[in-house]
Amino acid sequence: MDRPAPGTQDSAIEVRRLTKSFGDHFALKGLDLDVRRGESLAIFGPNGAGKTTLIKILAAIMNPSSGEVLIDGLSTKDSTHKVQRRIGVVSHHTFLYANLTAYENLKFYSRMYDVPTVDERIREVVEMVGMTSRLNDQVGTFSRGMQQRLSIARSLLHRPSIMLLDEPETGLDQQATSILWKVMRPAGGEERTIVFSTHSLERGWELADRFIVLNKGWIVFENTKHGLGQDGLREAYQRTTGASV
Repeated sequence: MDRPAPGTQDSAIEVRRLTKSFGDHFALKGLDLDVRRGESLAIFGPNGAGKTTLIKILAAIMNPSSGEVLIDGLSTKDSTHKVQRRIGVVSHHTFLYANLTAYENLKFYSRMYDVPTVDERIREVVEMVGMTSRLNDQVGTFSRGMQQRLSIARSLLHRPSIMLLDEPETGLDQQATSILWKVMRPAGGEERTIVFSTHSLERGWELADRFIVLNKGWIVFENTKHGLGQDGLREAYQRTTGASV
């Protein structure tokens, strides 16, 4: 398997013996995973496989029960704030305040991340997602799709080198989906690592360099785009999960 050696400087994300339990139920069961800098990794798996739990732990939103997660060599447990400055998160939860305007939300998060030239950066990210005309509107008046667009803008404010996306296309129309994947790849050759979960094998195969399949808390399959075609990915998914696609 073409993957970085554990602990190398090529690794943006290192996961070692990661477990997460909720009472007697183990959502993750001893995961080991490395993601290279600049790599795009797709996470597949049926409902309940552990995809959202893994993304939350990588984002330092949730603590593991055991094991270790390093982001750019920093522990998510011991250096939570430093880790969160390196990552952007897009998930089902928009992390937006409905009673504030789009501008007020972005201003709040800009202060959290010590974003320089705040107004200029807010204008940049809002333009990226096509929401300049709604900047002074209250978020509570936005459709779900518009809130997701603003959430994408929020996630990019501090120019993160790592993006974590949990089924990011949920609630997005076709135009917004195109915007999402366009802005994930920064201009000027800047390197960005992307980890995303999706139920669409076709989209995952199209957008990722490498794939993993989770099932019942285990990584049950792993391969690269160069090592596997779409039909092979579909067959492997069905074989390892017992689920249809």
